[in-house]
Amino acid sequence: MVNFGVLRGCSFMLSGRRYRLALSAEQEAMCEEVANICRAVWNTGLDQRRQYRRRGAWMNYGPQAAELADAKRDHPWLKAAPSHVLQQTLRDLDRACRDHGTFKARWRSKARWSPSFRFPAGNLITVERLGRTWGRAKLPKLGWVTFRWSRPLGGEIRSATVSRKGVHWFVSFLVDDGTATPERHAMPDTSVGIDRGVKTAAVTSDGDFHDREFITVGETVRYRRLQQKLSRTKRRSANRRKTIAAMNKIMGRVTDRRGDFCAQTAVRIVVKNALVVLEDLRIKNMTASASGTVAEPGRQVAQKRGLNRAILDKGWHRFELALTSAARYTGTRIVKVNSAYTSQRCSACGFVTDNNRESQAVFRCKAEGCGHAENADVNAAKNIRHAGGQPVSACGDLGAGRSAKQEPVSRATGRTPA
Repeated sequence: MVNFGVLRGCSFMLSGRRYRLALSAEQEAMCEEVANICRAVWNTGLDQRRQYRRRGAWMNYGPQAAELADAKRDHPWLKAAPSHVLQQTLRDLDRACRDHGTFKARWRSKARWSPSFRFPAGNLITVERLGRTWGRAKLPKLGWVTFRWSRPLGGEIRSATVSRKGVHWFVSFLVDDGTATPERHAMPDTSVGIDRGVKTAAVTSDGDFHDREFITVGETVRYRRLQQKLSRTKRRSANRRKTIAAMNKIMGRVTDRRGDFCAQTAVRIVVKNALVVLEDLRIKNMTASASGTVAEPGRQVAQKRGLNRAILDKGWHRFELALTSAARYTGTRIVKVNSAYTSQRCSACGFVTDNNRESQAVFRCKAEGCGHAENADVNAAKNIRHAGGQPVSACGDLGAGRSAKQEPVSRATGRTPA
């Protein structure tokens, strides 16, 4: 299940329901056509916006929607797609440009973009259940489409998105499930800190380790062989398309497993805790390439590439989104704190030095008279929990007439850097 946050100014809660479609050959061809039209409208609108910006002018949704109506008279092929679907494409483009910038919004490449389009008018969509495992929905211009009834809708339909993943088409309904976020968590005095890592996806301050392998050994070997096969195929050939389809099939399974893991783990955590504290990680910056430029090439590029893959494989951002989504149903607060020194600070006395962490898994405090030792990730999770507003002394007093150091200590000199 894909959940969505509460819309601005709306008191209802929206959730996603995704079903696999069983389209006829004619319907599948029409879905491809509508998706390609939406892609063309997106790219044309983005190009127009960039041309206006280069001249120092602005182009927004209103003028573009008016020009789209005129373009449909000059280009009849645009009429194959419902008008409100094309208008929704321009709205999505407008939001992307406002959120990311006109020159950072991405083109929709035919080779890399997964076809999709949205019906924004829920009142024009009719859904019926045909039996225990099948249902059908009436979508504008597509007519009745059959889908696997894997779960109840559970609310009023607000919109529907048709998309393709691999060789299969899906429909996702955005529904108002009629629930509201509780004002108070069932266990209001509970809290937990979570440390996200590359060895273990998530470790909590309670000592729980949440992790799983998303790709099997056999799939890894097969995917590597497909990559080698892809390098030997000719561009735009049938063999190349088949190889890419086989690779996407494997990665599709991996993505689904990662999504299931994040959703299930998030639900287990928010049900037990009224406060969840995470590190405020800039994941996009952390996974940026280190290759540099021709003039100034980067260093240790291969090692950085491996770290980037490990971070992305664990799904840090997706897990954070899953926590935020699941927290709406329990009243859990999600707090993000500064990640500085959480892996070097002793959770027992507050002493900070990079020598405390003896290895990836072992933490042993080097403060005189402390000697606290435990798993390094659990220790970091406890520090994250404390940073989220839990009771802890500002200077890490040990109760023995002295205070622990607050700044990191240099391993080389043994002194606190100026």
